[in-house]
Amino acid sequence: MSAADPVKLMKQEVGKAAAALVKSNSIVGLGTGSTTAYAIQFIGERLQSGELKDIVGVPTSFQAEVLAKQYGIPLTTLDAIDHIDIAIDGADEVDPQKNLVKGGGAAHTREKVVDYLANQFVVVVDAGKVVNKLGSVFAVPVEVIPMAVTPVMNALKELGGKPELRMGVKKAGPVVTDQGNLVVDVRFDDIPDPVNLEKVLNNLPGVLENGIFVNCADVVLIGEVKDGKPVVREM
Repeated sequence: MSAADPVKLMKQEVGKAAAALVKSNSIVGLGTGSTTAYAIQFIGERLQSGELKDIVGVPTSFQAEVLAKQYGIPLTTLDAIDHIDIAIDGADEVDPQKNLVKGGGAAHTREKVVDYLANQFVVVVDAGKVVNKLGSVFAVPVEVIPMAVTPVMNALKELGGKPELRMGVKKAGPVVTDQGNLVVDVRFDDIPDPVNLEKVLNNLPGVLENGIFVNCADVVLIGEVKDGKPVVREM
């Protein structure tokens, strides 16, 4: 690792700090994204070294599933368990109340199921994801069944949002989620009450889930680069 890539080092350190919170004999929710990928790697390394024993993972996406298999973490499904001890996941925005906007990787529906089930939900982010108010930087992703895209977009405009269908990169056409649905990214000028907006969005017919996560994060680990060195602090 060259000293020239402090951001990558910082993401690794945040991932390592989160992986260190995992205990033996636990069921672990495995999130999605670049920082969480390092947490999955370090959980796998702790397992291989014998430092951790009897861990099973619940992946929130195909990406998490592939990484878990790559690093030797046994997987299970929600049908086979009755609880999750700890979930580790990233976020696109975190406010001072630990409310989140997630879904940059279009996995927020599965992430929400797993993260809310967990006894402890650990969020791993870099300092750039910390905002004073949700919606400051990132649009709110809304997962919509394909037939309902137009009426949902109209309803989102009536709520004061600026909706845009998320299009694929290196793929013609829209992004398709692991559930086979589409993602509408909605910009709001202001989100004064994220708890209420989360409910309002989910009540729109045709919406499966949205990327506002409220009252669920227990620990937020924030990575920063200071004087060229990675630093991890807890919110």
